[in-house]
Amino acid sequence: MNTIFLNNYKIFNDDINGIFITNGQTIINTINAHSFIVAKSDDVFKMALLESDILLPDGEGIVFMARAVKGKKIKKIAGADIHSYLLKEANDKALKCFYLGSSASTLDLIENKLSKKHTNITFGFYSPPFKDDFSKSDNRDMLTAVNEFAPDILFIGMTAPKQEKWVHTHKDQINSKIICSIGAVFDFVAETKNRAPEWVINLKMEWLYRSFTAWRLTKRYAYSTPLFLIEVYKLKYFKK
Repeated sequence: MNTIFLNNYKIFNDDINGIFITNGQTIINTINAHSFIVAKSDDVFKMALLESDILLPDGEGIVFMARAVKGKKIKKIAGADIHSYLLKEANDKALKCFYLGSSASTLDLIENKLSKKHTNITFGFYSPPFKDDFSKSDNRDMLTAVNEFAPDILFIGMTAPKQEKWVHTHKDQINSKIICSIGAVFDFVAETKNRAPEWVINLKMEWLYRSFTAWRLTKRYAYSTPLFLIEVYKLKYFKK
C-alpha cells in the first residue's frame, strides 16, 4: 500500500481497490483541511488520525498540500467512495455490515435502501443518544450492540472528530474487522442530504457545494481554510 507523509500523517496514496478485508482489525479514517486544523488543538483526535491503519485524503485541500509540499499527485477519496467500495466487497463476499450513528429514522431509511440493493449483506444498526459526550452506560450499550452482531465492517456516522475519537478510545473493545468513520455519508445514503452532483465533484468543487448547503459548513470553511493555507506555506518553506 502506497502512502505519502504530510506533517507526520501517513496519507493513503493508492488505488481504492487495494483496500481489502483481513482477519485483523483495520481502522479507516479520512482527513481534510478542516480536520487537519482541528487536530492541531485536539490531541486525542490527532492521535486517532496518526494511528489510523488507512488515512484517506478526503478533500481537495489535502490533495493540494501533497502537490505543493511534496510535489506528489494524489487522488481524493471521499467517505462516500470508501463506503461504496466496501459495500460492493461485502455484497460480493456475503459479509455483515453494521451502522453505528445518526437517528433511528435515518437508519431506517438506510436499511430500506441498502437491503434492496445489496441482497447478500446482513445489516445491523444502532442509533446512539444524541449528545456531546457519551456516558459509560451509553458506551457499553453501543459496544454491546456492535459486538453481539460481530460485523465484518463497522461504519461509524457521528461526525468528526467525535467518531474518530470514539473509535480510537474503544478500538480494543470492538469486534469488527474493518472500522470506517464516514460521518455525513449516512445522510447521503438515506438521502436526507444530497451529495454534490458528479460534475461538481469532477470540477473539484464539492467543498463549495457543501458550503452552500449548510451555514455550519460555511463557517467551518471560512475558519479553517485560511489557517490550512498558512500550514501549507509553512510546511513548504520552513519545515525540514
